[in-house]
Amino acid sequence: MSTPPRHLSVSIACPFARAYALLAPPENFPLWASGLAGALRRDGDGWLAETPHGVMPLRFSPANAYGVLDHWVSPPGLAEIYVPLRLLARDEGCELLLTLLRQPGVDDAQFEADADWVARDLAAAKAWLERD
Repeated sequence: MSTPPRHLSVSIACPFARAYALLAPPENFPLWASGLAGALRRDGDGWLAETPHGVMPLRFSPANAYGVLDHWVSPPGLAEIYVPLRLLARDEGCELLLTLLRQPGVDDAQFEADADWVARDLAAAKAWLERD
């Protein structure tokens, strides 16, 4: 049986529709997701990202009305990594929720480091969306 996922979220004082419109375009992910902070460019039906671990192909969920922002990362020589990401409407704001799935071979220390990284990225998304 696989290890339990870790759900990380942040409350954002920004209306759902505005937050989704800013978060959904793949071009905007590097504005808050530090793992994608390098160049992000179209590659056929997918994307290529300059990451701290080299160039990686990415796929993003299509635009939708439900707040689904899932994406898939393909590290060289490894299985594709699924990253479930949701934006939930909440009062006048929203909640951004990422489910961190432990990858094969990731020990407890690395999983904690990954969770810390995600928390920093979610905080960056919050700061960006609450600006203005």
